[in-house]
Amino acid sequence: MERRQRRIIPYHVGRAQRFFIGLSVVILGLMLPSRAAQFGQDIIPGGLASHLHPPLDGLTGDIVFSRLLERNRQRESRLKEYTVVRTYQVRKENGKVRAEAQVVMRYRAPDVKEYTIVSERGSGFVRRRIFERLLESEVETAAGRNHHDSSITLANYDFELLGEEDVEGYHCYVVRALPKRRDKYLFEGKVWIHARDFAIVKIEGRPAKNPSFWIKRVEFVRRYQKIGEFWLPLKDESVTQVRIVGTNILSIDYAHYEVVQK
Repeated sequence: MERRQRRIIPYHVGRAQRFFIGLSVVILGLMLPSRAAQFGQDIIPGGLASHLHPPLDGLTGDIVFSRLLERNRQRESRLKEYTVVRTYQVRKENGKVRAEAQVVMRYRAPDVKEYTIVSERGSGFVRRRIFERLLESEVETAAGRNHHDSSITLANYDFELLGEEDVEGYHCYVVRALPKRRDKYLFEGKVWIHARDFAIVKIEGRPAKNPSFWIKRVEFVRRYQKIGEFWLPLKDESVTQVRIVGTNILSIDYAHYEVVQK
């Protein structure tokens, strides 16, 4: 009779895997601003940046972000729905792909997100415990069922205006986001805001609080693109260095938007 060997995973590796799973939800919080900052606006640091110019007299980070939130509310009021094709991928530092999935996500104002997994390959563990958990958490967040307040707002952050900079072809205000509390669902980093549209062009940073002893380093970048009058995600990338296990890179690419205005 054939005997099946049971695979024994060392305790420290199992712990690291569990924390990597939990980190996927943390990354979701960092990548999903509040509804006011997300809709109509909804790692390899990208962009060709020019010299950072000093900020204009009288303009502060809080003022810039207040204008951003107001403009996002205006854009949100004109957005009826959109669909987007996403490609999720987790790869190791050497470039080897652990898992990949293609997903169609549909958003309907004001709070409905639905997704369909079109294709997937690679590690079932990563697909079930990372990709699907990210997708389910995003659906819950849109519907208001996720009660972790990770919104990029004046309630959670102080904003320091660093200056102005050209990045990825756009002239932007550069704002440092300083979290008001040490919370793994918040981040510290920089936000590039389009100087005319008052829309987020790029965010980069790291968690305000290390999610776990096992996590040595987490860095993320989110880039946006302008489609019509709306600014929607273009690419997410997070680099997670886990003790013992090594470095994993999670990327999400967004393509083929179909946007419907009210």
